[in-house]
Amino acid sequence: MKPARRIKKKNGIEYWYEETPYYDKEKKQIRHRSKYLGRNVGGQPVRMRSASEDVKGKMKKKSADVKSSFDYGTIFILQSIMEELKLDRYLADLLPSSEISMVRALAFNRIVRPTAMKNVDSWYEGTSLALESPQVNLTSQRVSELLCRLGESNIPDRFMSQLIEGTDTKNTLIYDITSLSSYSQLINLLEYGYNRDGEPLPQINMSLILDKDKGIPVMYDIFPGSISDVSTLSGTLKKIKAHGIQNYVAVMDRGFFSLSNLCELMGNKISFVMAAKLQLNDLKQLMTEAQKDIDDVRYLHKFNKDPIFAKPIKYNIDSMEVHGYVYYDPKLEQTEKQTLLSRLYDIREELLNVHLKKNSNPHIVFKEKARGFGNFFDWQVIDNRFDVAIRQNAVAQRMNKMGKYILFYSGNFDWMECISLYRERDEIEKSFKALKNEIDVLPLNTHSEKTTRGFIFIAFLGLIIRSRLMNMMREKGLLDKYSVELLLLQLEKLRKITLADGQIFVTEMTKKQREILQALDLCA
Repeated sequence: MKPARRIKKKNGIEYWYEETPYYDKEKKQIRHRSKYLGRNVGGQPVRMRSASEDVKGKMKKKSADVKSSFDYGTIFILQSIMEELKLDRYLADLLPSSEISMVRALAFNRIVRPTAMKNVDSWYEGTSLALESPQVNLTSQRVSELLCRLGESNIPDRFMSQLIEGTDTKNTLIYDITSLSSYSQLINLLEYGYNRDGEPLPQINMSLILDKDKGIPVMYDIFPGSISDVSTLSGTLKKIKAHGIQNYVAVMDRGFFSLSNLCELMGNKISFVMAAKLQLNDLKQLMTEAQKDIDDVRYLHKFNKDPIFAKPIKYNIDSMEVHGYVYYDPKLEQTEKQTLLSRLYDIREELLNVHLKKNSNPHIVFKEKARGFGNFFDWQVIDNRFDVAIRQNAVAQRMNKMGKYILFYSGNFDWMECISLYRERDEIEKSFKALKNEIDVLPLNTHSEKTTRGFIFIAFLGLIIRSRLMNMMREKGLLDKYSVELLLLQLEKLRKITLADGQIFVTEMTKKQREILQALDLCA
């Protein structure tokens, strides 16, 4: 009689058993011998043992019994997110399976242990990905070829279209741009421009669109480094439309503000919230008029338990009327004042301690030390030292503007909805920070435009997965205990062990690992 495999459920956990039928001569009936195979993990039996006890026991007998140890915990959770978001499915429509495995490995590496692309294969060999797909080729040459193919193709655009359709993106889109610097001399997109990180390097500008309701980035684009934020909006709106997104609200910072952009948004009947840049004389006048009574109690509200003033305004442009609010935030005003005064004090003290060298240019030295705050100082040189005074009128003029700003909008929004949407930009700023620091894209180490485009796609994919993980942690209250990185470090201790006799088992979960996976509804 042939044995059969069955799943038994105990305390909510599924286990595999092999049941072999046999004839009991005494009782004269068919009975079954049951053999435990392991826990049900992904439809397969996996033996779960205590790493501290089992591995130590094996080592006592013979160290060669333990053949290899692989990172399983981080791979398990990242793969689970990929499956939840259907990212594997979207990639399957665009790439052969071998390249999907490569893309997955490269994206996971950016999240778990970012390393130079030439070293990814070393990291891969220590993960359960290598155990499941040992044939994946991650040599430096092969990775470079893949990035080049991704970069010269329309695969990123097609992927984004599928992602947008799959996530049903149509509500609130947060749009922003950042700078990605590089030392390379071979990337045509690299140009000098406004660098948000203060790096004296040529750069690529990368735009990102975040679906606020889903909490993940759904679209990106890259531009030459000299392109200003304001000039990118028109093309981005066309791409949003091309990807099939309709009936959305666009949320943007003042960097995208211009009269032409306002006209395009209004003309295309796109709902938006955008901060105004007060460079035009009529906008300066609008703010001056609003400030006369902005602190009137008629406009007093509370936002996040703090008092705030919001005065409705109208602005006429090309026969169109744009609505908005002038906000006055006393708490923000105090923060901005303290920041400015502290900065001015530090700069003044630094300048007073400078001893000018014989052939140095005092104008250049002053500019270098003032760091964009030169308009707040009067200065002269006496005995090779700076004599510095802070301009009181300049400080007073700046302080008069603090805590006050204009948000224009189109759509059916009140003052609270406008400011709530605008402050959601914090999420995209966090995404850019994660992209640069945790996913570690800076400085760009690619050496051609094609590989650069391919690498940015990999980073974008990694950012999607990491953003979803962070949102899951926020929803389950785990961000109070762990950062994304600390959580992954805890899960990295959950290992797959291979023995010399061919057995494979997963180490027993620690209390913290079980707590994390249960909270995220991922406990196998």
